[in-house]
Amino acid sequence: MRNTTTQTTALHDRLRDDIVYGRLEPGQKLKVESLQERYGAGATPLREALSLLVSTGMVERLEQRGFRVAEISMEDFEETFWTRCFLEERALHESIVQGGPDWEGRIVLALHHLRRFPPGASFADDTEEENWEKIHAEFHRALISGCPSRVLLRFCAQLYDANRRYRHIARLTPRSRGNALSEHEQIGAAALARDVETATRLLIQHYTRTGDLLRSQISRCKKSA
Repeated sequence: MRNTTTQTTALHDRLRDDIVYGRLEPGQKLKVESLQERYGAGATPLREALSLLVSTGMVERLEQRGFRVAEISMEDFEETFWTRCFLEERALHESIVQGGPDWEGRIVLALHHLRRFPPGASFADDTEEENWEKIHAEFHRALISGCPSRVLLRFCAQLYDANRRYRHIARLTPRSRGNALSEHEQIGAAALARDVETATRLLIQHYTRTGDLLRSQISRCKKSA
């Protein structure tokens, strides 16, 4: 049982990342037979992984016809963006109020890791970019990790991945906004100072700036498609 669960989790993560990075494109049919060859996995754990991704909105179940990668739209992006801001503002508030020394340590460590990547510099290769993505996710997880609600944190994680997918579809690289590191540092400093009002305001401003850029890029991509 544990081996099957581990397989399903690993496949879920690989499928999710391939969808987020656009290696599996919006609307693409996900045939179990093809996926078995792609991932070298059995049909049962693959179907279980796909079902898990249906629950997150990354994959759509087709009536009697299997699965496909979820489509994208400006409407979906706007809903994802608004919900993410709403939930993470609450999660950050609770983290600042209830987070302890371990929470503070996670933020400090994540900021230290982020500073290893100079603002504006190009990535040497895809591996370096993926490493930045992991560290960037580490920072945003750390910010809200003091929130005691596991349900809220689970939803925040799903919305983070959904937003990341739109960023890659829009070809918005992690270095598209050169002042992002400074914004991360300011958010982290306010959180560590236990300044709820400033930290939540800066977080929403950070997301809004990226969101505005994403809207422009998505519109441009749709016009050129």
